[in-house]
Amino acid sequence: MSKKLYVGNLSYKATEDDLKDLFKEFTTVTEVKLVTDRDSGKSRGFGFVEFSSGEDADRAVKSLNGKMFQEREMIVNEARPRKNSGFRRY
Repeated sequence: MSKKLYVGNLSYKATEDDLKDLFKEFTTVTEVKLVTDRDSGKSRGFGFVEFSSGEDADRAVKSLNGKMFQEREMIVNEARPRKNSGFRRY
């Protein structure tokens, strides 16, 4: 079963390739998504990494949560389901 992780407190200079390189030791990474500002296109300082194996995702959390990456202490934990705010942009 796949599992998605939240990766926060990232440097605004971090790229999706940087995250791929960071998580490559956990070989079942299926997707990496760095969240960017809709208007400026700049990083918002967080992203998501999806694993095909829940065990590898759990190992990544234990290994990387609180570790320094690009001079920032990362937050890595299981992503929570997205809330439906009821707001729709037209």
